[in-house]
Amino acid sequence: MTRRFKRWTAGGYILLALALGCLPARPPSTEPLLPVIADDLDPASLRGAIRHSVAFLQQLPPGHLVGMEPRRVTAQQILAALIMFEQILLKHGHCARCFAREIETRFDVVPSSADAVVSDILFTGYYQPVIEGNLVPTPEYRYPIYATPPDLIIAEQVTVQPALSREKIVGRVDGEQFLPYYTRREIDELGALRGRGLEIAWVKDPIDLFFLHIQGSGIVNLPSGERLHIGYAAQNGWPYRSIGRLLIDTGKIAQEEMSMQRLRRYLTEYPDERSGIFAYNESYVFFRVNSEGPLGSLEVPVTAGRSIATDRRLFPRGALAFIRTEIPVIGPGGELEGWHPIARFVLNQDTGGAIRGFQRADLFFGTGKKAAELAGYMNRRGKLFFLFLKEAPAGKLSAPGAEKNNVPKPYAR
Repeated sequence: MTRRFKRWTAGGYILLALALGCLPARPPSTEPLLPVIADDLDPASLRGAIRHSVAFLQQLPPGHLVGMEPRRVTAQQILAALIMFEQILLKHGHCARCFAREIETRFDVVPSSADAVVSDILFTGYYQPVIEGNLVPTPEYRYPIYATPPDLIIAEQVTVQPALSREKIVGRVDGEQFLPYYTRREIDELGALRGRGLEIAWVKDPIDLFFLHIQGSGIVNLPSGERLHIGYAAQNGWPYRSIGRLLIDTGKIAQEEMSMQRLRRYLTEYPDERSGIFAYNESYVFFRVNSEGPLGSLEVPVTAGRSIATDRRLFPRGALAFIRTEIPVIGPGGELEGWHPIARFVLNQDTGGAIRGFQRADLFFGTGKKAAELAGYMNRRGKLFFLFLKEAPAGKLSAPGAEKNNVPKPYAR
């Protein structure tokens, strides 16, 4: 654990200390103080995650709104902030004081909400599972992974009164009726999609399949030794409901015991209850085969330790953020031994059915068993900040080589 989460040092890594004593004097303010920023991961992963956000943002019209909170910002504004941040990182990465001065000069570090009541974030984790599967059904491989059905219709419902609003609706057409799409129970138990040629692969374990739906992407190991990368394609339109919360509310698992590991154990020990528990979450995910992965909701790869998922209705997509929280310390037997504080820059590159509101964020831990252990226990409070470029007065704070509209020149690829 200590090797994985080394703190950057001046000798090849970066230590960013925005301590109040190192910053220029500022007039008294009622706004929250800047966080003390220190990044505990390698700069290469940060640069890679930034490049993925840049690739996404460069495809959008410059004035396209990408987020409403904690500020209304456009694709152009977020793109400029990312490019500026990387230029500073490349130029001042080995000088903590210089880096701190540049961040303080050029960026506003803004809490996720100005309301202190909702600025406390619950961080959970997600990962990319690796599961056993086959391209044909057998007595051993019986549980299908479905591609998007052709009769799944995704439309936009626009309401004008009392105010303009847009809502995505999902369903199917039956005669002259537009109906909700099939639920998890109708698909898995009643066979609503069976025999339609939609199966991508079949897996051994229904619990693995359910968690694949929760994570949204995965790798299927085939008997031939090949690996099939699959990712989120669509969803049936029913709201996500937590089966963990169901088991807590029905007294079957104590809230303080709840983790993905504990949930999996319960499902394994009580197979007769499994179908009813699964059916409680009517939300159902359809997949596609990816040439690379895992991909987040921005259709760019997510980076272990650097990508977060938030509510896309609120926070700016692709934006640079900073988090402070704690992550699990895992023992040799996979047990939770304690908590390790982290502080790092991340990119807002994904979303999720359970990630709703100001007080939720999901941290991506990577692929495979170790990532699953970390994500499974991850459930910790923390803080989330976004970095926005300050509006520069004429003739000041312009980046060397800046182009029109105050967008710095992209870094060399």
